[in-house]
Amino acid sequence: MKTLKYEEVFRSEYRDLQEAHRSIREFLEKVYNEKRLHSALGYLPPTEFEANLATQQNEAATRPLSV
Repeated sequence: MKTLKYEEVFRSEYRDLQEAHRSIREFLEKVYNEKRLHSALGYLPPTEFEANLATQQNEAATRPLSV
């Protein structure tokens, strides 16, 4: 993933593999999924897109069926 490499890996120095894993996991959870806009998701972060989708599905499930 180009973004991960350019925004996290190439900008950091890790003491060991465990630190690299922790740092990359945090980047993915905090930045990539919560803040970074994704063009495939209508320029929304994944967490916001998923929240909107869940809301739409809940609303659709509670609507009465039209006959």
